[in-house]
Amino acid sequence: MRKQYLHLSAYSCDLCAGPVITGAVAVRENEISKETDIRQVGAMYLSCGLRQSGPTEPGRARHLLPIEWNPVSASRAGHLTTAYVEALNRAELR
Repeated sequence: MRKQYLHLSAYSCDLCAGPVITGAVAVRENEISKETDIRQVGAMYLSCGLRQSGPTEPGRARHLLPIEWNPVSASRAGHLTTAYVEALNRAELR
């Protein structure tokens, strides 16, 4: 049975030492198979907005356990796009 999993990790920002949360999704064809089709879904910088690609030494990322995540249906995809555009517009107003 094919399942999709969400992977989250956190590390400290180099500029302000605030939290950075990153995410990826991956697919398992069954319970014992390796994950395939791994896609990065982005990072959220919770404090200052610096765009760093990952933790730098001596820092390290802390990984949370994978969470089973059902894919978004095509009928709801338009809603997610609208929410994303609204979030970008709010950020530009600041």
